[in-house]
Amino acid sequence: MNFPENLRYTKDHEWIRLEKGNEAVIGITEFAQQELGDIVYVEIETVGKMLAAETVFGTVEAVKTVSDLFLPVAGTINEVNPALAASPELVNSDPYGNGWMIKVTLENPADLDKLMDAAAYANIVH
Repeated sequence: MNFPENLRYTKDHEWIRLEKGNEAVIGITEFAQQELGDIVYVEIETVGKMLAAETVFGTVEAVKTVSDLFLPVAGTINEVNPALAASPELVNSDPYGNGWMIKVTLENPADLDKLMDAAAYANIVH
């Protein structure tokens, strides 16, 4: 299973990648999408909202289940991946690339240091 080294991870199977300044991209891990199965719908209605860390920012619906999505760190949701409306299966085929879910402005980029690196995340899923 693939856990890119440049990302930080949560126990709830979200990943986050710092882009420029305090802007970050968030999605779910390869492990999470495999556990969920074929993703048929992603619902995120929190754009423009400031949310605390570990707050639900949306849901992902697979053929058999619906799962909450948790924000790894406090921040404001700026954008939802527009491609997911027509192609939610991108989360399955490219969870770390075209299957990203949201872009967020972090309240405190230092909060990323509290999240797991790839090795620590790999240990909890194996």
